[in-house]
Amino acid sequence: MNLSLRLNIAGLEFGTPLLAAPMAGYSDLAFRNSLRPLGGVGLAYTEMLSPASLLQGKGKRSRILLATCAEDQPLGYQIYGAHTSTLCDAAKLLEQTGVKLIDINMGCPQRKIAGNGAGAGLLRDPEEAVRIAASVVQSVKVPVTVKLRLGWDHERLVAHEMVPGLEAAGVAAITIHGRTRSQGYTGKADLDEIRRVVQAARNIPIIGNGDVTSPEAARRMFETTGCAAIMIGRGILSNPWLIRDIWRDLQGLPPAPPPDRAEQLAYMRAHFERMLQLYGPAVGTILYRKWIPQYGRKLLKGRRHMVELLQITEADDMRKAMDALGQEQE
Repeated sequence: MNLSLRLNIAGLEFGTPLLAAPMAGYSDLAFRNSLRPLGGVGLAYTEMLSPASLLQGKGKRSRILLATCAEDQPLGYQIYGAHTSTLCDAAKLLEQTGVKLIDINMGCPQRKIAGNGAGAGLLRDPEEAVRIAASVVQSVKVPVTVKLRLGWDHERLVAHEMVPGLEAAGVAAITIHGRTRSQGYTGKADLDEIRRVVQAARNIPIIGNGDVTSPEAARRMFETTGCAAIMIGRGILSNPWLIRDIWRDLQGLPPAPPPDRAEQLAYMRAHFERMLQLYGPAVGTILYRKWIPQYGRKLLKGRRHMVELLQITEADDMRKAMDALGQEQE
């Protein structure tokens, strides 16, 4: 496999060709700063950002979505929407704050987003999607990238047809998820269609996305599609060590030992404390409960034990519960 172990997007150099995806409700600063020290992350993204919320500049939620720090680099900011002027204004605002890369989401399948013409909804009018991308590119000096799905449904797979127009518009890179909007997250990512997108590009990197849950799946993505990099999403929610393991494999290094119970619990505790710092003790504890099913399947005694943790509302009670997990035998 002839693969570059670095990624270049419009002159921005990234140390690995592995990207942590923007995932609504999960890709906040607390998660990114928990993931990065494990190794292998070339670029991470914020959650999807609403242009309207950015421009209003109000509310604690908006500040949290934008929160970052010196250790949280390199970082891309993803915006979504269907209105050109609003997207351009949001991009300009982000550029003024010093961001280095802006991504436009044209792939989110959520009904409340795609149904309103944003996210994957833009795939129903590819020409308009390209026009929107061109306007955003022209509105800022930082690189603008786009994340696509294959199409709205299998009746018309439009992603490969859009690539020349997006490239001519000045888009610096394209991430392609190998499913249609109608599939959601069901079925399998279509690597052959991702390859068609790769083959349609002349000069910009194409980033493959979908079903990368192991080093073997990552190699298959690279080898089958010829993509320049891989974006990894849901797999790192329950296995934060996945990007590390893929990166070692790409370098030809032997596999690292899988994290033992103590290492998993240490990661859980550190992530929890970062959540408290970001959101405050009360909100942070409540929000952390969504991570219990992700992390706890291998550590908990069963469904009843998980339900008990999902009912915790106090930070100290959550700490005690994690301490108790540490005292149990593997």
